[in-house]
Amino acid sequence: MKQHIAHLALVVTDYDDAIEFYTQKLHFDLVEDTQLSPTKRWVLVRPKGASESALLLAKAANDEQQSRVGNQTGGRVFLFLTTDDFWRDYQLYLDNGVKFVRQPVEEPYGTVAVFEDLYGNWWDLIEHK
Repeated sequence: MKQHIAHLALVVTDYDDAIEFYTQKLHFDLVEDTQLSPTKRWVLVRPKGASESALLLAKAANDEQQSRVGNQTGGRVFLFLTTDDFWRDYQLYLDNGVKFVRQPVEEPYGTVAVFEDLYGNWWDLIEHK
């Protein structure tokens, strides 16, 4: 048996703002942007070099979903972005105005810092040893 997680839904308030953040600030690739209805799109983004998984940017469709934007995990780090060059990406993100909420530290497993996306979700940026 072989399985993998293909997509992870990230609730957003606006498709275009989310696409701009992920493609311009984090330099993710826009994989797909398909209009499904007048109010719903299928929008996939993923980090450069990734092939198996992507984020599905899902626009909040009601008040319940809107209440989850930016806090899908109750204040914990939500997503973990690994890199082959921590300091390159850390500096790129700083230069692009990405807000880091925890500064870089050297841990037994590698170098890590926590940043937030445009909605306030927390991400780990990690280069494993």
